Amino acid sequence: MIGPAKIYFIIFGLLTIVGGVIGYLKAGSTASIIAGSISGILLLVAAYFLPGHLALGLAIAAVVSIALAGRFVPAFIKTGHVMPAGLMSVLSVIGVIVSIVAWIKK
Repeated sequence: MIGPAKIYFIIFGLLTIVGGVIGYLKAGSTASIIAGSISGILLLVAAYFLPGHLALGLAIAAVVSIALAGRFVPAFIKTGHVMPAGLMSVLSVIGVIVSIVAWIKK
C-alpha cells in the first residue's frame, strides 16, 4: 500500500502546485500561489519520505490533506463550484483516507 500512497501524494502535490499557479494566473491570487506551492511541496516531501520514514511521511501527508480538506470542503458545500473547491475537496479527502489506510496496512 505504501507504493500507491507514494504515487498518489506525488500526483496530489503536483496538482496542488499547478492549481495554485492557475489560481494566480486567472484571479491574480497571491494567496493561491503561495498556499498551493507550500501545500504541494509538503505533499511531495511526504512522498519522498515514503517508505523509508513511514511515520513522518504519512503524518505530513495526513496533516496537509486535513488542512486542505478543511479549506476546500466547506467552500465546495457553500458554492457548489467543481473547480477548484470540488476537485480539491475530493483529492484532500482521498489523501486523508490514503494516509489512514497506508498507516493501518504498514
